[in-house]
Amino acid sequence: MSGDSETLRIMDVVLTAEIFNQNPQLDINDLTPACRDIFSITSAADVKRPVYVSDGVIKRTLSIADAHLKMSANPFVAYEDFGQRLRITALESAAQWFLKQGGKVFIEKNPTLAFYFEKLDSIDVGYKTVRAANPPYEDTKAHLDARLSKLIGEDEKLRGALDLVMISAPEEVEQRMEDLVCTPSQIAVIFKIQNALIHREYLQHHRIHEVGKLLFVGPPGTGKTSIALAMSNIMHMPVLEVRLSMITSQYLGETSKNIDRIFDLAKKLSPSILFIDEFDFVAKSRVADDHGAMKRAVNSLLKNIDRINLVKNGVILIGATNHPQLLDEAAWRRFDEVVEFSLPDEDMRKKILQKVTASLGCDIDYQMLASKTEGFSGSDLRMMIKEAVLSALMDNRRSLSPEDVRKGILMVKNRDAIRHLNWL
Repeated sequence: MSGDSETLRIMDVVLTAEIFNQNPQLDINDLTPACRDIFSITSAADVKRPVYVSDGVIKRTLSIADAHLKMSANPFVAYEDFGQRLRITALESAAQWFLKQGGKVFIEKNPTLAFYFEKLDSIDVGYKTVRAANPPYEDTKAHLDARLSKLIGEDEKLRGALDLVMISAPEEVEQRMEDLVCTPSQIAVIFKIQNALIHREYLQHHRIHEVGKLLFVGPPGTGKTSIALAMSNIMHMPVLEVRLSMITSQYLGETSKNIDRIFDLAKKLSPSILFIDEFDFVAKSRVADDHGAMKRAVNSLLKNIDRINLVKNGVILIGATNHPQLLDEAAWRRFDEVVEFSLPDEDMRKKILQKVTASLGCDIDYQMLASKTEGFSGSDLRMMIKEAVLSALMDNRRSLSPEDVRKGILMVKNRDAIRHLNWL
């Protein structure tokens, strides 16, 4: 990048405003999240042209003071004292200046700029590719909050469901599929769901409805929750996370009604992912608890699972359990896919370690370390590396040594030993 960084950031926004104003076919998803904030666009219905760029907004959003002074030497940008606004005076000339100064890195991330610059032979950039990579407005917390406020306004009963679930917009979910190491069967199931979404109308027409109910089974720490949450990003759906034990223990008298409301909320937020953790709690409750309210709650849960699916309702249902042997036939048959999450083998452990340490300075023999960590879950491996990092920092170092890693391994093994102690 040859131009001044702050000048290019300002020019990125001012050019975007000019191109967006001149092309009404561009919509909210042609703006980067930063530009939506700068132009005060909070919903698709809120897109009003012309959009403006002022000194004050640049200072608030980009933390750049006196933007007009930084652009004063640029002959293609004018400053209006009234409103303290910056605007482009000659679009083509301003665009060529921006490109020569190193603006391509911005163009490759900004659909509005890509739309304009795609027409130029001097740059290899594809508008559709850039737009596809831009975080859509529908993935934002602002969009999710607006939808939730509207739903509660229309049905006050849904407020009770909000107290029982943790709802996250795709942009809020930290887990990303590219950061995870998945088995071929796990990847195949995700691809199958993506395909079903694309052909949802076809499946509906042929009455093939029982799609998108997944049961994740495997030991703790093997990635069940991580993959369920990461699917939010690749499917562009909010995720509603529910823990059955919390619902039944805190709201016993209202449990059945609240389960109904949770499923109702998932349908009204469609397309969405409903992730039910600790699903084995259903089996425990059916066998061990003779409380009438609890039995009604469990029956309500199973009936709701019967009545929801991806094709009709646009909801992906994911149940997760560490104890599949506790689930009876009534629970098993409600899921059309059972996805295994076993402890990682040596090759997977090596890949997980490489992912976890990708941004760290390491002196590690990954193959040897993978062989030494047999029986470790993905969660154990991440905990081990975290402990190794802390060990290095205690010694005022930022690169991991074999000794740091050894301490991490010992910490994980000690935790496991303590967990299996019999205190009685």
